[in-house]
Amino acid sequence: MRPYPVILSLLCLGALALLIAPASLLAGPTAPPSEPMTFETEDQEVRYQKLIRELRCTVCQNQNLIESNAPLANDLRRQISLMIRDGAESQEIVDYMVARYGDFVLFRPPMNATTYLLWFGPIAMLLIGLSALGMILYRRRSQVGAGDLSEEEQERLRRLLGEGDGGKA
Repeated sequence: MRPYPVILSLLCLGALALLIAPASLLAGPTAPPSEPMTFETEDQEVRYQKLIRELRCTVCQNQNLIESNAPLANDLRRQISLMIRDGAESQEIVDYMVARYGDFVLFRPPMNATTYLLWFGPIAMLLIGLSALGMILYRRRSQVGAGDLSEEEQERLRRLLGEGDGGKA
């Protein structure tokens, strides 16, 4: 076997790594650091913190707004703070976000016709899986069956159990 294909593969991988490395070094952070939000009252700060923990970043999908560094999350945090400073109630802000981004922006989506699969899908999948397992086990039990042993099988069983020579093994 000639080592040329292995050496050629290693050279190609090295060249690819040299091409990718500078690109990854030039890539900056995903979003500029957000400025700290200041509020007039402690209540506004508490409402802001609660809302950015309850609303999902639509870019990151599994992060709330406080955890996300996406530029959209920064914009949404800024929008929420502006709405709170302007006197909007928490439910108004949530309604605004849902109207703009849909129920997906909520970590706890409401139960309605569009989210039934989300709410009941895991239970349905569990029931389907348990039903399939039950059917498989039932069919296997009926296929195996507990038929009588032949004379030869009974004699072999007695020998194995030691009953043929007075119970001594």
